[in-house]
Amino acid sequence: MLPITVRLHVAVLFVTARVEARLGHVRDEEGQTSAEYALVLLGAATVALLIALWAKNTDKVGGLLDAIFDKVTGLAP
Repeated sequence: MLPITVRLHVAVLFVTARVEARLGHVRDEEGQTSAEYALVLLGAATVALLIALWAKNTDKVGGLLDAIFDKVTGLAP
């Protein structure tokens, strides 16, 4: 899955560079912060989705929680 996200990121960078080259004379940066914020949220959501899919297909999270609960209940008097 990771190579697909890398390819998507490179494609977005390429498109952004092409748009900047065509619209280089337009320097209106109003709303740029909002757009950057939206892109960061999109990236975070993508990473969260990939982690959720990985956790769904493996038993690593369940094993980790079991180990934590076993350790905590073993420490209780």
